[in-house]
Amino acid sequence: MTLSIYLSGEIHTDWRDQIIEGARGLNVSFTAPVTDHAASDDCGVAILGEESDKFWHDRKGAMVNAIRTRKGIEEADVVVVRFGDKYKQWNAAFDAGYASALGKSLIILQPPEHDHALKEVNAAALAMARTPEQVVQILRYVLEGTLPG
Repeated sequence: MTLSIYLSGEIHTDWRDQIIEGARGLNVSFTAPVTDHAASDDCGVAILGEESDKFWHDRKGAMVNAIRTRKGIEEADVVVVRFGDKYKQWNAAFDAGYASALGKSLIILQPPEHDHALKEVNAAALAMARTPEQVVQILRYVLEGTLPG
């Protein structure tokens, strides 16, 4: 069995790298959104032209980014969504909802202080992990049937 995994969510820590490194040797492939924050914010106006109104600036970027996000989520077997400590990650919540609506296996990665705010998101997920290592252990169990040693 091979798993395609889409890594969605916050871009301010190295959680993606931790999962990818931990999953080395497993039969998995990873995709993710563009994690260069400036490029992600400005892709729409850089490609399609400037906007004087910040709303339209952001909308252009969101629409261009959605091409990659939709494809990544639609083609994934498992979607991991990370909610971090900083900032409100509305886009991560949207990705989780989209993945859930498509019937994707969903793993949420979050700190305990988000438990109440994310209760509906967690109810749609098949697992809620606290650490990237736990996500890797889930993937290892799904692929190999082995428990952490």
